[in-house]
Amino acid sequence: MSLAAAPRAKISRGGLGWALRGIVIDHLTVTRVAAGLGVSWSAANAAVLADGRRRLIDDPARFDGVTTIGVDEHVWRHTRFGDKYVTVIIDLTPAREKTGPARLLDMVEGRSKQVFKLWLAARPSSWSTQIEVVAMDGFSGFKTAAAEELPDAVPVMDPFHVVRLAGDALDRTRQRVQQDTLGHRGHAGDPLYGVRRTLHTGASF
Repeated sequence: MSLAAAPRAKISRGGLGWALRGIVIDHLTVTRVAAGLGVSWSAANAAVLADGRRRLIDDPARFDGVTTIGVDEHVWRHTRFGDKYVTVIIDLTPAREKTGPARLLDMVEGRSKQVFKLWLAARPSSWSTQIEVVAMDGFSGFKTAAAEELPDAVPVMDPFHVVRLAGDALDRTRQRVQQDTLGHRGHAGDPLYGVRRTLHTGASF
């Protein structure tokens, strides 16, 4: 029986695997997973959290071989109460070495220099010294924390934010030229307004 399910477990190992894939890959809700497994929401949620911790947080080898990390914030809670952000740390080593996809290392509540700095400080020095590159957005707090805790690592801006900054600059230039030449904001039928998508993507409507 231990091969089919853990002792006193309400969900089989196969069911847990299906639930984790559903939530992480297919973006199913816990309610949908609970219905599929035929258990209560609390039972499904507790089992998924426990198995996720076992596979990720409690895996002693999850930090092995990491040389490139990425850090970004994510809106976790869409309410007025509590910290709505989490700091997400990703292992980008497989993507950099073209051996596989990036993988999640950790998620920490909050978004600040201190949050990232404390996470880095908690890692062993042998791990910290092997980090070569830290990819991030333009948030100065992440950059400062990386500089203090990983002084030998090269900070870079991740491609998504590089493209977004370039796109924002392109929009501001287009809008300024629009005002200088036509004296108003872009309207339907204006040449510069009509090519705004082409300027960003190279593709026409």
